[in-house]
Amino acid sequence: MSDAQTMTVGEALVRLLEIHGVEVVFGIPGVHTAELYRGLAASKIRHVTPRHEQGAGFMADGYARVTGKPGVAFVITGPGLTNTITAMAQARADSVPMLVISGVNARKTLGKGEGCLHELPDQQALMRSFAKESVTLMRGGELSGTLARCLALAICGRPGPVHLEIPTDVMIEKIVLPETTALSEALPDTDEDALERSAALVDAAKAPVILAGGGASGADQALRGFAERLDAPVVLTANARGLLAGHPLLVPASASLKPVRDLIAQSDLVIAVGTEFGQTDYDVYVDGGFPPLPRLVRIDLDSEGIALGPPADAAILADSAVALVRLSALFQARKNDGARRAKAVREEAWAGLSDKIRDEVSLLHRLRDRVPGGRFVGDSTQLVYAANLYLEAEEPKRWFNSATGYGALGYVPPGAIGAAIGDPSRPVIAIVGDGGLQFSLSELGTAADEKANIVFLVWNNRGYREIETYMEDAGIVPEGVKPTPPDMEKIAAAYGLGFSTTADEDALVAAVATAALSGGPHLVEFRTD
Repeated sequence: MSDAQTMTVGEALVRLLEIHGVEVVFGIPGVHTAELYRGLAASKIRHVTPRHEQGAGFMADGYARVTGKPGVAFVITGPGLTNTITAMAQARADSVPMLVISGVNARKTLGKGEGCLHELPDQQALMRSFAKESVTLMRGGELSGTLARCLALAICGRPGPVHLEIPTDVMIEKIVLPETTALSEALPDTDEDALERSAALVDAAKAPVILAGGGASGADQALRGFAERLDAPVVLTANARGLLAGHPLLVPASASLKPVRDLIAQSDLVIAVGTEFGQTDYDVYVDGGFPPLPRLVRIDLDSEGIALGPPADAAILADSAVALVRLSALFQARKNDGARRAKAVREEAWAGLSDKIRDEVSLLHRLRDRVPGGRFVGDSTQLVYAANLYLEAEEPKRWFNSATGYGALGYVPPGAIGAAIGDPSRPVIAIVGDGGLQFSLSELGTAADEKANIVFLVWNNRGYREIETYMEDAGIVPEGVKPTPPDMEKIAAAYGLGFSTTADEDALVAAVATAALSGGPHLVEFRTD
């Protein structure tokens, strides 16, 4: 075997990623990953350098949410990987496909506690506590099959983050570029008995309601057809916003609101599509008021999630679009007064919001209308919390944020950068508070490097206002909620971003629209005081 026929495992990894269609890798090189970069410059893969490994993870998350493909990150062993954990945990909570490829020290040192640089006692055990799986490549010859399995794991069933670690001595092994192992993306066969049981329940229902989660975000047309045939209101979680946009059966209000809960309680059948019944969607106020479900049909790709959720009278383990089309064919179209019921609950839910929340949602609706085609990405911040209660997005995947599930701060800016790279055809409006911005402030530099088409809308209330209000309402003297924000104009200038600032909502809408139209990264500050 001549040297011309061989390459290192690191080089082969890059070649195989390219063959599998990976177009972007987010990462910060170090001595424990340098060998993975040996073939990167000559490949077609774009490398994006964040300022922190947590940023690499959040960028991979935003990219994956937009493209539907696993976001890929390269990080070093030890601190590089632990820095990425928060992003991976957010991805696990929100079912986002991600492959984090890290180094790990040489095989002969693993588990021996010899004080190697960046050593963890058991890196793989740590990752297995929240990743879908953590895999160690112990032999270079197993690269092709291992990589294909990791990519498939990230997207199959309920998507999520997968970790692949490669020891430094394996990275430099010489191997012949192996045959590409095809991804195994086979969907489970739809259970005919489950379909028939579900159809019988649907057929008997007089007041059905549909609950749709993020797992249904790729099934817009199938969901529309099913809802129209059943004539049932459709309640969306935050990650499903954009489904059935403008449709008379749509209920864009949160199931944590009383009018929506009343709709569910008065129904005689709930069809839950691609939703896990998580607290941050169905009981955001933690008041335990979500009603018992009279009869429940569940459609989901995640058998474990179905088992852990509320007991179902029938459960269809299948892709949402496939199951909805199959199920629609098994019952006759009917009239269940769905549009009237949906309209009534929309109006009641809107009227029941506080003036403050209505004003904040209305502001976002104005921004949506002034930036047609825009994608709105949010952090855990005041404006986003309000919008998750009642926001109607234009299309699926045009509204997502980190305020559900794991609820990480600092998701924006990096998540928005990943989204902008995944789909550069749309401007991204990145909504972040002044407190959350400071978690990942340096990633503005990455936005400048990549000339990303992003407007960073900084909701500057000079601190953690949402937490301050919570403490006051609970009778706690607020402490630790007033971190001083930086001078936003100087920050924008330091990174070469366009800038404007205002305390007027009309001026804010105009500034965001102008910045989005001009392209490139901009920072628009809204001073709430």
